[in-house]
Order: sequence, then structure tokens, then C-alpha cells
Amino acid sequence: MDLGSAERADELLQAQAQVVNHVFNFMNSMALKCAIDLAIPDVIHSHGQPMLLSQLVTALSVQPSKAPCLHRLMRLLVHSGFFSQQQVIHNNEQEEGYSLTSASRFLLKDEPLTGLPLSLLHLNPVLTAPWHFLSGWFRNGDPTPFYTAHGKPYWDYTAQEPDFNDLFNEAMASDSRIIASVLITKCKEQFKGLFSLVDVGAGTGTMTKAIAKAFPHLKCIVFDQPHVVADLQGGGNLEVVGGDMFETIPSANAVILKWILHNWSDEECVKILKKCKEAIPTKDKGGKLMIIDMVMENNKGDDQAVETQLFWDMLMMTVLTGKQRNENEWKKLFVTAGFTHYKISAVLGFRSLIEVYP
Repeated sequence: MDLGSAERADELLQAQAQVVNHVFNFMNSMALKCAIDLAIPDVIHSHGQPMLLSQLVTALSVQPSKAPCLHRLMRLLVHSGFFSQQQVIHNNEQEEGYSLTSASRFLLKDEPLTGLPLSLLHLNPVLTAPWHFLSGWFRNGDPTPFYTAHGKPYWDYTAQEPDFNDLFNEAMASDSRIIASVLITKCKEQFKGLFSLVDVGAGTGTMTKAIAKAFPHLKCIVFDQPHVVADLQGGGNLEVVGGDMFETIPSANAVILKWILHNWSDEECVKILKKCKEAIPTKDKGGKLMIIDMVMENNKGDDQAVETQLFWDMLMMTVLTGKQRNENEWKKLFVTAGFTHYKISAVLGFRSLIEVYP
């Protein structure tokens, strides 16, 4: 076929490269999952210095015949920024040794602020399966592709599968440890003047406990469904309350919603926000709502953050009935729920802290 010009030929080759790259993008995720399953970050970390391929093969109990294949896996992971390579003197010869990067350190099992549980959750086949049903879902009447794949809503599936539920809870707890550490370090001003705080949808209370410890004067309430908090114990300035956020929320100076509203539709969010407004005093008496969530289009210029937000929005569509929202969409929710004004602080990476006032 005659393309007509060299320019048209180059355009065709660029289109091919873009399509092929996107088609193969899943390999980045699967290569990372393989590295996590083999515990490669932990093995290199335990070694204490750059690790030769031969040493990695032995430590991982890889079949010797598959050593060249492990090299190929590591080559992709080095390219993706999960590992780096350094020259190592071994038996009086220079060889390449693998070292950790900040990304692979973030996946260490014993790292206090690890991202490993969240990674394991989203690379689990339970959450990757719905993507194969996405195109069919657009033409059927199911609420989500997750429902199409598994025959039930996400929260029902989680409640009926204890192992997956444990995986979900640990993933949320690990993220809460990270967010709590950032809040306590970067957002101390936002906690000034508060006397009490209720963490709605707090799960196992990881973030609430960290805030209670950092601000001993602040009465902190872990609030979630009764079966979620059944085994938790309060004490000191920490209290545990079971209930339904759609029915009533314990009264407090401030309400925190961390990664809650993106799970729900606009109508459901308004219901939750109205219950939050009922739980807090007026602004002149110190009442406010603190939302930790994404603000779409708020990270312009940071292509990686923008892409991450787009991915999360697709995840909410595929697994739940929620979505990520831009500032105008957030504002509409706040006004509909009866709040008067808000302030957005982009201090949490691809997420933001939104302070909302009655």
C-alpha cells in the first residue's frame, strides 16, 4: 500500500507504537506483581548491598535454567524505575548489581509506611477480572463491571469473602498510616482549635489512632459499621462507635471523611454530607468537615498525578458506583448539602485536603 509520503509513513509508525505500548501496558502491572510475589524488594533489602543476578537467583530459589528470564524481568523493572543497577566488583570482575529505589522501598513488607497491601489488593484477580467485562457492561443493565464479573456488588462480595475482606482492610489501614503521617507533619494548622473529631468510615481506626496520639487534647471517635468496629477498643482520648453514616453520625467539632465519598453516587454523597453537617456545630463555634479525596484537574502539569487520578476514576466506575470529582462537582455537592464555603489544599499528592464549613 502506498502511503503517499514519508510523513504519512512516520505517522503510521507512531500510531502503531502508541497502540502497541498501550496494549502491553498491563505487563508493567504483572511484572510488578511477580516481583511482589517473589518478594524481590525484601530479598535485595536484606542483602544490604547491590545484588548480583546470580545471588538473586539463589536467594529466590529460581530454577537455574530460568536465570536469563529473571534477568529479563529485572530489565523491565529497572526501566520502570522499581530497581536501579550499579557496578559491583565480584571475583575481581565488574558485574551489574540490583539496588532498591524509592518505589521498591515503598513495597517492603516491614516498612512502617508500606504501599504493599494496597498494591496486593488492586493486583488481586478479584479486582483485575472486572476489566475483562467492561465493554459488555456498557451494553447490559448491571450496576458495575464488578457485578458482571462476580454476580454481586463489591461490598456484598467483601462481606462474604473473609480473606479478601482482610486484604481490603489491611490495604486501607496501610494507606491510612501514610495519610495520617502526612497530615500530622504537614497539616497541624488544620487541627488547631478543634476539641473533638469523628472519623467516619474509619475502618479499623488506623488513622484515628494516629491523630489521637499526635493530638492528646483532641477527643477522637472511630466510627464505622458495628461489625467493622466490633473488636476495637477505645481508651484515653479515643472512642469507638458503631453505626450507619446514612442514619446518624456522632456529634463532634469536626468530621473526617477519608476516601469515602468517591465510593458513592452524587445522591448518596449528599445524604452523607447532610448527616455530617448535622453532627458538627456552626463555623463560628469551630465546626468543619475535613475531606481527604481527589480533586480532578487539580494537578495540571503533573502528568503522572493526572493519569493516576484518571485511573482511580475508572476504578470507581468499574468496581463501585462512585467517581472522582473536579472542583465544580465537589462545590455542587457541598452547596446541595447546605454548606456555605470550602478550601482545597493540594498537600496529599494526587489527593487533596478539602475543608468544608457550614
